[in-house]
Amino acid sequence: MMIFFLVSFFASVVGAICGIGGGVVIKPVLDMLGLETVTTISFLSGCTVLSMSCYSVARSLAKGDSEVDVRTGTPLAVGAAFGGLAGKQLFDLVKSWFDNQGAVGAVQAGCLGVITLGTLVYTWNKNRIATHKVSAPAVCVVIGLMLGVMSSFLGIGGGPINLVVLYFFFSMDTKTAASNSLYIILFSQLASLLTTLFTHTVPPFHWPVLLVMVGGGVGGGVVGRMLNKRMDNKLVERLFIGLMGLIVVICVYNVWRGISG
Repeated sequence: MMIFFLVSFFASVVGAICGIGGGVVIKPVLDMLGLETVTTISFLSGCTVLSMSCYSVARSLAKGDSEVDVRTGTPLAVGAAFGGLAGKQLFDLVKSWFDNQGAVGAVQAGCLGVITLGTLVYTWNKNRIATHKVSAPAVCVVIGLMLGVMSSFLGIGGGPINLVVLYFFFSMDTKTAASNSLYIILFSQLASLLTTLFTHTVPPFHWPVLLVMVGGGVGGGVVGRMLNKRMDNKLVERLFIGLMGLIVVICVYNVWRGISG
């Protein structure tokens, strides 16, 4: 039980700081430890990320210090909500192709590893890459849709791809992108959870584990939000780069284990 709490807490701390939701850490780490099935881990990770992002966004709005750009963030969030529905259906489809849960986990880990590696390369070179300032609501909805599909399918909430998209398409700095990313994650994960409940596809899980992880997620969100306020963009970016490198290594291991198992 303590492992679930510690993983969700520390993942949510760095998730709140960097705006990646924490699921990008929770999902591969729990897959690596093999404490639950792939489907159950995806569900638990999604619930934890939802609780953390809900707290972080609500707290920022209540205190009036939110850096969310409502004109672009809201269309992105709407698109992410629909993407969350599609991503959940995509996961169920891929799961139906395999009898072995390990193979499903290997597919998720492989996709996450490629996305994370691409994110790492982009972040390392982003000062040399020209960015854009998209403002058309329809385009924002489409971008949000793609983000929602990936986050829901991978069970990571939003993860690093959100930040890269916000850097590239909207020219946001690191901390502004983090706030907007959590806003998008909130909508995509809520849509994914509601779909799971309404379609009666909730996987077997233990309530104490879910409660412990949600508690860790909220607690991590509290601490991460406090730390984010004390850190500058450069430090947040360094933490993000280091974390992405670690996630790539874990994903490679999870792919190998899923294939060999």
